[in-house]
Amino acid sequence: MRSSSDFIQYSDKNDHYQYWFSYFRTLVDTETLQKKVMPALKSNDWKSLLELKNAIPIEEILLTTDTNTIKDKLLDGYIMVTLTEYGIHCLLIKATLNKARDVSLPEVEFSVVGPKEAFVESIESNINLIRKRIPDEKLRIRELQIGDLSKTKVAILCVEEIVDEENFRTVFQRINEIEFDQISDSSFITQMISDNHNSPFPQLLDTERPDRVASILAEGKVGVMVDGSPHVLIGPTTLVEFFSAFDDYFYNWVNASFIRLVRLFAVAFSILITPIYVAALTYHYELIPNDLLNTLISSRREVPLPPLLEALFLELTIELLREAGARLPTKVGQTIGIVGGIVIGTASVEAGLTSNILLIIVALSALASFTTPIYAMGNTIRMLRFPFLLFAEWLGLLGIMLCFCFLMTHLLKLTSLGRPFLEPIYPPRTADMKDSLIRLPFSLMAKRPQQLRPGKPIRFSIKKAKQNKDIDE
Repeated sequence: MRSSSDFIQYSDKNDHYQYWFSYFRTLVDTETLQKKVMPALKSNDWKSLLELKNAIPIEEILLTTDTNTIKDKLLDGYIMVTLTEYGIHCLLIKATLNKARDVSLPEVEFSVVGPKEAFVESIESNINLIRKRIPDEKLRIRELQIGDLSKTKVAILCVEEIVDEENFRTVFQRINEIEFDQISDSSFITQMISDNHNSPFPQLLDTERPDRVASILAEGKVGVMVDGSPHVLIGPTTLVEFFSAFDDYFYNWVNASFIRLVRLFAVAFSILITPIYVAALTYHYELIPNDLLNTLISSRREVPLPPLLEALFLELTIELLREAGARLPTKVGQTIGIVGGIVIGTASVEAGLTSNILLIIVALSALASFTTPIYAMGNTIRMLRFPFLLFAEWLGLLGIMLCFCFLMTHLLKLTSLGRPFLEPIYPPRTADMKDSLIRLPFSLMAKRPQQLRPGKPIRFSIKKAKQNKDIDE
């Protein structure tokens, strides 16, 4: 370790002993060193490392001779104290420097109503946010360390007596068996423990909201926190959960159900509208009303490209604008997205590369794709449009139906931690439909989802709920 410039090894003495202490200055809190450790070292009240341990006002102190433990603790921000320069019998004092940003507003899942807290990169702070919302001894947290180089701390959370132990063991086993040198974010673990690594669909829910995680843990699911990541993974999950924003529970159930249905319609519109345009203009002119057909003909009169290339041109342009806006600095990215979209769209129509109608359709399709609350699922929706476009050019509406059949076959086979991904649609579970495509009142949610096989399936007594008139809206 001496080959590193930030490794400090210093010798000093008191009336009894000469002692050596070593540490990484970039990992140690110098205030803890100067105010708690050094005064105890310089005093004459100790004659052995055990007495020194009792003299230092720090809780986490370890006496050891294990070389691997010494190495790991030094790299974790501990101070090593020995009575000889190369002594292996040493005292390890925790003085870790914790640098983390404060709890801030959610950026990806922002909501107008509800809590305004989001996870940060510190796993200790994130666990604290969950503990505040579930102050119960049944909240179980198991910590692991993965990554040969990064030695990343991972915490697995669940609520005992509610969670299905099989789900917890599955998550624990898969994470414990990960063999990888560097784990930088929770997205690494998502890809490594998913049931199907080749599927474009995310099979674990990714969220930055502590209130959502606490609510889902109370249903009987398992959470995964990764040190250094401001996002928490939740599983097992279903397809419909990716289109449910946590804001839905802050509104009246009628309004929430309407918004959720609008969101699902927007997703279907985003995927299918451009392929339907290509299929109709390529094969199915007879399906277009005469008035609309005249408008389409006049709009495409000077366009030299076939419908497929015209649609691909605009779709790729939208994707380029999205990617450029995401990668550039915030203020520049917003300007590029707005100005670039207006300039390129207007110029492409005037140059005769695309029609006005398709420009409107693609813009609406892009707008509809932004309604997906979970960013990872939004990326999947963006990608799905392209195979549908190719199938529409190949076989028209029949090609769209064929592509849809392939998509449904894939979704029917897909699982999340061994649980059906399309539940409660397939296998059909009527009891779980109360919070899927629509959200029913809280008074009707007396049971936890059957798919999770919770240890306690009943959340509250229905009889008591009926007696209390104000339990719901």
